[in-house]
Amino acid sequence: MKKLLAIAFIFCLTFSVGAQIQTPQPSPFGKIEQKVGLTDVSVEYSRPAMRGRTIFGDLVPYGEVWRTGANANTKISFSDNVKINGKELKKGSYAIYTKPGKESWEVIFYSSTDNWGVPQEWDESKVALTATAKTMEMPMEMESFTILVDNIDHSSADLNFIWENTIAMLEFVVPTDEKASASIERVMTGPSANDYFAAASYYHETGKDLDKAYQWVNKATEMAGDQAFWMLRRKSLIEADMGKKEDAIATAKRSLASAEKANNADYVKMNKESIAEWEGSK
Repeated sequence: MKKLLAIAFIFCLTFSVGAQIQTPQPSPFGKIEQKVGLTDVSVEYSRPAMRGRTIFGDLVPYGEVWRTGANANTKISFSDNVKINGKELKKGSYAIYTKPGKESWEVIFYSSTDNWGVPQEWDESKVALTATAKTMEMPMEMESFTILVDNIDHSSADLNFIWENTIAMLEFVVPTDEKASASIERVMTGPSANDYFAAASYYHETGKDLDKAYQWVNKATEMAGDQAFWMLRRKSLIEADMGKKEDAIATAKRSLASAEKANNADYVKMNKESIAEWEGSK
């Protein structure tokens, strides 16, 4: 009898452990992965909802450290050193804490990411950087707390915190130019046509040095030949920006002919439009 009771007890215990109930979290997990320039940025956080509550100045008091979300730490990771408010933040992962205010927020990057909410004992030595985020009132309400990486360009982006009718915006700057320039210099000792083309495109798009861009795109098109209509297209755009309209038209016509042979409708259209524009402005 005792043996039967023991077996029944073990069966009940096993069933109770294995049959866990799954229900939705009130503050569901969210994750952002974004490339900014050449830097990988990721954010992991939980997203509480308003649910009829007043958020800032009430649920989230002004001037007090807030966990910036719910549940485990809101965590941000950078694959490179970045600059925020002119100060450098080393690459790595950080918990984000904030002190919301009516006019601005203080954003705190904390090196320990394994806390549940705000640490019970705040360690100032773990504060890697603090920065001020400007705030703006939105014309509509955001029901769920939202973090976005927005306003992205080659060298910077905004980290946006949005909830209720408030958005706090913090710009960060990534080392794209340093990384791209170093990469360009490394491969220039034995570059391929694609390397020259990539270098020329970057210098052209960023307005860094048109003369160098032109030098590199010439090498790219010489190596690749007329079948590389996309390279000829870039060369024509650089020539146009340098004021070489006649050369730009001639190069665009070469790109057009090659694109027509390749049945690439997009490049055919772009070249025809550019040729018409440049011939009309002579």
